Amino acid sequence: MTNPIRIGSFEDFEVYNGKELGNSDYFKITQDQINLFADATHDHQWIHTDPERAKAEGAFGNTIAHGYLTLSIVPFLWEQIVQVENLKMMINYGIENLRFAQAVTVDSEVRLVAKLKNVANLRGTVKAEVEVKLEIKDQKKPAFTGVLIFLYHFQN
Repeated sequence: MTNPIRIGSFEDFEVYNGKELGNSDYFKITQDQINLFADATHDHQWIHTDPERAKAEGAFGNTIAHGYLTLSIVPFLWEQIVQVENLKMMINYGIENLRFAQAVTVDSEVRLVAKLKNVANLRGTVKAEVEVKLEIKDQKKPAFTGVLIFLYHFQN
């Protein structure tokens, strides 16, 4: 397990402005996770849920994770990089320049790499823009890249 950075205020964030924050541990994407995500989103396209057909007809040699599944594990992976404390509320504010660059085949391991692109204090609300990349173990191209924007409201 990684050793997350602890953030409890705007000033704590400001120290890392423009700097690499680190990466999460690798996380394995299983067929069971893919199937559960398909059930939750009603997206049962065969490239995700039918291993035999995906091996026979698919372009990737196996089933692949939904792009949005890979995006949905960001909160779990983000908490391995940064733990925000003294928090009243956090809001996912937006995603900029999201690009799905490569499919994540079943049983691949992925990890999140993060850099604090910018942090600003907006009258007591901290706006953090985080450049992220979801790396796939033993692959050159990432699953996705983008900028996540979070709004943090601290206790004091």
